[in-house]
Amino acid sequence: MAPGLTLPDMSGLVLWMDLTGVFVFGLTGGTLAVRHRLDLVGVLVLSLATALAGGVIRDAVLGAGPPATFRDDRYLWVALAAGLTAFAAHPLINRLGKPVMVLDALGLGLFAVAGCQKALAAGLTPLPSVLLGVVTAAGGGVVRDVLVCEVPRVLREEIYASAAVLGAVIVVAGEHAGLSGPLVAGAGVLAAFTLRVVSVMRGWSAPRAPWSETPRS
Repeated sequence: MAPGLTLPDMSGLVLWMDLTGVFVFGLTGGTLAVRHRLDLVGVLVLSLATALAGGVIRDAVLGAGPPATFRDDRYLWVALAAGLTAFAAHPLINRLGKPVMVLDALGLGLFAVAGCQKALAAGLTPLPSVLLGVVTAAGGGVVRDVLVCEVPRVLREEIYASAAVLGAVIVVAGEHAGLSGPLVAGAGVLAAFTLRVVSVMRGWSAPRAPWSETPRS
């Protein structure tokens, strides 16, 4: 843990954010599965993978025994509920306009903040905590996109990862400033969500390296 950083007990808040993120990411996985015309089993598999992969990676890196997903039935039930909701209510979800992107942005913020907070509580210093927050946020989306044969968003939409970084950095800064845990968490989620949604609407992207083709011999 960083010198001078004293953390309150955030386990209840992290659990709430974890479960909310699981449901939201589960909806994105299930909705994408429906769009790809997968059957009920496929929808549930994609929903579970999207909802749980990031948290499993996080807990494995932290050495937290069996990941929370396998120690607390609520994670699995919430992910399954999200998949069933996407399967049954996808016409309503699709009326929201870009539902996968919006839900994904919300899940991104929730998992980035929860992952960073859990890393800080486990004694990691700020930089690794931010990195683990990003891994938590992006892990499920990477698995989801790979399973439907798409290039993961984190690799083709740079503001995706940047939004997760922003949310995690706010958590670290807020904890160092001694601000209220829920207040910091809310600010981190809101910042990550807003940056992600606005970047999509405005077509923002991070700088790219100049591209030049190799001359043909």
